[in-house]
Amino acid sequence: MQRFVTPENKKWWTLGAVSVGLFMIMLDNTVVNVALPSMRASLHMTLSELEWVVAGYALTFAAFMLIGGKLADFSGRRLIFGIGLVVFTGASLACGLAPNGGFLIGARVVQGLGGALMNPATLSIITATFPPRERGKAIGIWAGVSAMALAIGPLVGGVLTQHVNWNWIFFINVPVGILGLLALPVFIDESRDTSADQRLDVPGLATSGLGLFSLTYAFIEANNFGWSSGRIIGAFVVAAIALIAFVLLERHQRAPMLDLSLFRNRTFSGANSAMLFVGLAMFGTFFYVSLYMQNVLGYSPVQTGASFLPMTLLVILIAPRAGALTDRVGSRWLVGGGMTLLATMLFYYSRLGAHESFWVLLPGLLLGGIGMGMTMTPVTAAAMSAVAVDKAGVGSAVLNSARQVGGSLGIAVMGAIVAAGISTAAKAGDSPRIAYLHGFHDALRVGSALCIAGAIVAVLAIRKIEHRHHAEEAVAELAA
Repeated sequence: MQRFVTPENKKWWTLGAVSVGLFMIMLDNTVVNVALPSMRASLHMTLSELEWVVAGYALTFAAFMLIGGKLADFSGRRLIFGIGLVVFTGASLACGLAPNGGFLIGARVVQGLGGALMNPATLSIITATFPPRERGKAIGIWAGVSAMALAIGPLVGGVLTQHVNWNWIFFINVPVGILGLLALPVFIDESRDTSADQRLDVPGLATSGLGLFSLTYAFIEANNFGWSSGRIIGAFVVAAIALIAFVLLERHQRAPMLDLSLFRNRTFSGANSAMLFVGLAMFGTFFYVSLYMQNVLGYSPVQTGASFLPMTLLVILIAPRAGALTDRVGSRWLVGGGMTLLATMLFYYSRLGAHESFWVLLPGLLLGGIGMGMTMTPVTAAAMSAVAVDKAGVGSAVLNSARQVGGSLGIAVMGAIVAAGISTAAKAGDSPRIAYLHGFHDALRVGSALCIAGAIVAVLAIRKIEHRHHAEEAVAELAA
């Protein structure tokens, strides 16, 4: 294999290698959505347990992402990527073998830990491998793979669930993970940041993890225990105290897990805020749209997954082109426009009824595909352009943490809104299907408002950053 890897093309082999790992971890964000009804029937799970299957993965992913980025920068990006791949592959096997809901949730939490180690290393490897003039294109491909995995997850999950078994949505990761481990030393060179001493920020990890878990727990379990119950109020209080403590600790740590000075850059802050809004709005939407298609419209798992194909194809086509366009015009208006399209999609879906055809769903899917493609690549490029190359791991981790925190909270918040709508409608005498629609519509309207907020933040905060390298290259070309 090494004879095919030349110094000229090795960077593209490197991109391909990390993209395979990225595809696995992003696929597992959405591949479970279509399989949820089958999991519920097979393992006798409650709705809140189903939410934990998705939110537990996203939450652990978010909580350990910053540590993963820090370790990637200081211990070696290839090393941490490989460790994460081992953890992720082993946890995938455990998920497929799960005998009950609690075991499955636990395995998903461990799977999220593996993804948290892998994901920031993928982007920091790319940032360290590609020169500035090609970085936008490479990040465009990276973001396209990420978005494609998120979008194609429902189809893969539907086919495997209906024609094989839901367990195979996890088993499929095992051979891919083994191949990735074999390819790792061939295609990826080791790189690290040597500008600072390595130090594990245990207090930061503990307070951020506790805060995020408590906040997610409060939203997901509020419908079961009641919003005014001591358990839920206590969870919100613990979340507030832990997250405030996290910020205070990070401000005074010698080697903090989260370098708060990064947020002094307006573009970095704006890009991360926009990514948070994307996660808040879209993760919960994919979760509940999948349930809507199967439980309200009566779609099979394959039909549900296939329905997302138009969105998938548009994301695949648009995301890389948006990356190349970002190099020329910047990210500001691309992100703003993309999130406006996502808001339009969610508002359109908030008006769907109980007997809609696929052709009624299609316009929203098209808007969503264009919006996702326009948003994910430019917002990633904006954030990464605002950090130095030797801080790429931490910068990547912050960005992906914003998406995953938004995702886990989005599932929890949307779930709370859906549950409240169902409860109110059921008390009024509506059937279960109609009651679900009431909660579903309320959640989508909130999601639409969140996307509009993200678009406004992006337009106001993100600016195009001109790299000094670009100017140097231009001068060199003129001199020649």
